Amino acid sequence: MPALDKLPDTLTDAQAFVDSHRDEATTELFGITELCREHGITLRALRFYEDKGLLSPRRINGARVYTRRDRARLTLILRAKAIGSPLSEIKRYLDLYGDQGEGRAQQLSYVIERTDTEIAELEKKRAHIDETLAELRVINATCRTHLETRQQAEGRPAGVTFT
Repeated sequence: MPALDKLPDTLTDAQAFVDSHRDEATTELFGITELCREHGITLRALRFYEDKGLLSPRRINGARVYTRRDRARLTLILRAKAIGSPLSEIKRYLDLYGDQGEGRAQQLSYVIERTDTEIAELEKKRAHIDETLAELRVINATCRTHLETRQQAEGRPAGVTFT
């Protein structure tokens, strides 16, 4: 790591600093704009995740610098949000990982438990939707039959309705 007196003092210099300290094989550091563009989110969204304690980027003269770990966490945050997980659960999941991945088994157990629960809830909802659709189809068919019978009784051709 460079001496503190050599750190950049402008945002442009901060990006140059990030660029100059990348490991080309692993792309270790990312700027805020780069991370937002890559994930299709706004700067405000990224800062919101920071405020909620989901991300903790390094600071270089006020400029945010993200590591591969931050990048991976952001990917997980966005995936979890896409399936409807609240931020509190996302934070709990991320915090289980630990500093060196020692909580990975706990994370996997947590995901299994949560997905089992969500799958069961969605299956119940689907069963309810299927029941409701069947009931609506019966109501619809019955009403069509009654309307057709009424129209025939009145001497109108079937299928003709007046609105």
